Amino acid sequence: MAALRRALHLASLAAGTRRTVAGSLAGSCLADRSLWDKLHAQPRQGSVRIFDWFFGYEEAQGLLLPLLEKARAACPARVLDVGCGTSSLCTGLYTKCPHPVDVLGVDFSPVAVAHMNSLLEGGQGQTPLCPGHPDSSLRFVRADGQNLQPVASSGSFQLVLDKGTWDAVARGGLPGAYQLLAECLRVLSPQGTLIQFSDEDPDARLPCLEKGSQGWTVTVQELGPFRGITYFAYVIQGSD
Repeated sequence: MAALRRALHLASLAAGTRRTVAGSLAGSCLADRSLWDKLHAQPRQGSVRIFDWFFGYEEAQGLLLPLLEKARAACPARVLDVGCGTSSLCTGLYTKCPHPVDVLGVDFSPVAVAHMNSLLEGGQGQTPLCPGHPDSSLRFVRADGQNLQPVASSGSFQLVLDKGTWDAVARGGLPGAYQLLAECLRVLSPQGTLIQFSDEDPDARLPCLEKGSQGWTVTVQELGPFRGITYFAYVIQGSD
């Protein structure tokens, strides 16, 4: 969670303001949508159009691409990024993945979703994003990760990504985090993979995931260090 706090502070600096959201975190809840709306609404300097909590697509691709290679039987492989914010995960998969992918980014902040759709479509005089494979697609939709029913049917995704979303939701209480996990597992195909990216130590995270993912296999991999911080990829897959 310390890395998420540092990322919030850096985001405010990248936006060119000293009125940092991070400075008020002590009295804020990271599960509060208004906090993220305020952060995503801050103006960005120069050509900066995305901001990644923890790390971005470049650091994660070594883990993601082999999984998408294995999922090529579902052509294109469907990928869901829950709590996508303004991260480069979705855009990186869409523009750089050599395999066909159908990527859906969801976030409960309408500000984040509007920003990412503008980036995708080439708003504000920017060039629209181009797919890395001609059969790839990308869209961003407003949705709450604790209730994905309006946007995702059961078993419909081969890869589900959660980069810091559990961390933020858990600040509002573990019941919300378990509901988020249950929804991610509901929309995941039986042969699919859910990955939670976090800086939380396995001693704290693994017991929660094992409790909430009964019938699935839970493993952990170290990532990094990136900018001096070691992260973890919590990988949840079908046990068959």
